[in-house]
Amino acid sequence: MKLPKSVYNWITIIGSSIAAISFLLIIILFVILEIFKTGNTYLGLFLYLVIPGFLVTGLVLIPIGMLIKRKKDKRIEQDRYGRSLPSIDLNDKRHRNAFIIFTVSTAVFLITSSIGSYEAFHYSESVQFCGKLCHNIMEPEFTAYQNSSHARVACVECHVGEGADWYVRSKLSGLYQVYAAIFNKYPRPIETPLVNLRPARETCEKCHWPQKFYARKLQIQKNFLADSLNTEWDIYMQMKIGPQFSALGLNEGIHWHINQDVKIEYMTADPTRESISWVKYTNLKTGKVTIYNDEEEPLADSLKNTLNARVMDCMDCHNRPSHKYKSPPYYVDNALVSGSIATDIPFIKYISMQVLKNPFTNKDSALAFIADSINGFYHANHADIYNSRKTDINNAIAAVQDGFSSNTFPKMKVSYDKYPDHIGHLESKGCFRCHSGTMKGDNGKIISKDCNLCHTIFAQGNKGSLQSVSVLDNLEFRHPVDIKDEWRTSPCSDCHASLYQ
Repeated sequence: MKLPKSVYNWITIIGSSIAAISFLLIIILFVILEIFKTGNTYLGLFLYLVIPGFLVTGLVLIPIGMLIKRKKDKRIEQDRYGRSLPSIDLNDKRHRNAFIIFTVSTAVFLITSSIGSYEAFHYSESVQFCGKLCHNIMEPEFTAYQNSSHARVACVECHVGEGADWYVRSKLSGLYQVYAAIFNKYPRPIETPLVNLRPARETCEKCHWPQKFYARKLQIQKNFLADSLNTEWDIYMQMKIGPQFSALGLNEGIHWHINQDVKIEYMTADPTRESISWVKYTNLKTGKVTIYNDEEEPLADSLKNTLNARVMDCMDCHNRPSHKYKSPPYYVDNALVSGSIATDIPFIKYISMQVLKNPFTNKDSALAFIADSINGFYHANHADIYNSRKTDINNAIAAVQDGFSSNTFPKMKVSYDKYPDHIGHLESKGCFRCHSGTMKGDNGKIISKDCNLCHTIFAQGNKGSLQSVSVLDNLEFRHPVDIKDEWRTSPCSDCHASLYQ
C-alpha cells in the first residue's frame, strides 16, 4: 500500500508497532476478562491502565516521526523549490490511503478509548482495585472490611461518595498514595483519623437516615473468664440507641448527639482525637450555648485560639464502621460461643490469652508460635487432656490462628489497640472522652458519666445463675472479677486496653 514518504521512518514504524501490539493485547485481554469471566486485579490493571498507556505512546510517536521526517524532507525541498505549505490531494493515491487509514484508525481509537475510559473508571472504583492492588499496604483494611457489616458496600461509597468534585479529589490524593507505595514512604500503621474524609451526612446518611433510627435494642454479651473452667459470664443490656418510643425521634438516647436541633462541637490537641478537653453545645432552636471544659486536663487558652472546632458527626463514635480490628478476648470469646473452640477444654481461654500477649513481627512465625505454645502448654501441664482431646485442641488452635490472622497484621504494625473503636468504653476511652465526669459547663452542669444514659443492665452473671430484673428496671453493673469499686473510679480502658498486650 502506497503511503506518504513521511510515514517511512523508524520512529513512526516503532510507534505503529507499539500501538498495534498494544491494541491487539487489549482485545485479547478484554476477551479473556469479559467472555471467559476470568482474571484478577492485576489483569484489570494492565488492561485498563498500563497497556492503554503504551497504546497512546505508540500513537503519539507516529505523528512525531512523520513531522521529523517531513521537516528533513522540507529542508531539501526548500533548497530546491522554496517554501510551500503542506497539501492534501485525495487524487494522489498515497494521500488517499493515508487519509483513509487516519480516518478509520481515529474513529476506532475514539470508540475504543471511550469504552476503555469508561471501564478504567469503573475498575478504579472497584473494591478489588482499592483492596488488592497495594496488597501489603491495604491487606489489614481489606481483611477487616470483608468481615464487616459493610462488606457489600463498595469502598468508594464511603471514601468518595457521589459527584465529580470528590471523585477528582480522591484521584489527586491518590497520586501521592501511588508515590508513597512505590517509594516505601507510607507510615506503618496508616495514620488515622483521615482528615480529608467526606462528611458523614453526605455518605453514611444516604443509607442510615437519622430521622428513622430504631428506638432501642437488646444486646447480649457472652464472655468467658480466663480460669480453669472457662467460666461463662453473660450480660443482657437494653441499648438506648434511640428514645423509649420511636415517635419521640432523637430527643433522647445515644443518637441524640446528631439531633437536627442540636449542634455539638469539640476541640482537641490530640491528632488521634482520643482525648477531648473542650466541648460546645448549641441548641439550634433556642440559640442557647454551653461551653464545657475538662477540669482535670483543661485545654490551654493559647490552643483554643489556634485549633478549629470539629462538628460532631457519625464518625466521631462510629470511627471504625468497616475496618474494626477485634481484640484477642473478643475473637476468642466469639470462637467459644460459636463452638469453634470447645468450652470444656480446661484453661483454653487462659492459655489463648497468654499466647496472644506476645508481640509478633511476622505472621507466619506468629501462627507457628500459637500452635507450639498451646500444644506445649497441654503437653507439659495436662498430658491427659493433650492425649485424649488432640482434635479439639487442634480445632482451638486453628480458631485462635484464624482470629489472629483476621485482626493482627505485624507487617503493617496493625492490631486492635492501634485503631481503637469509639463505640463503647471497654478497650478505649470511647464515650468517656466526653462523658468523663470531669467535663464541667459554664453553667455549672457536668457531662454525666452515668452508665444508664446509654444502656441498662437487666440480667448478668454466670450461665444458669443469672441475676435478673424486669426489662423496665435495671441492675447495677457487677464486675465478673472482684475489683472492689475500682470500676467506678477508673475508665475500663485503663485495664482492658493493655490487659492482652
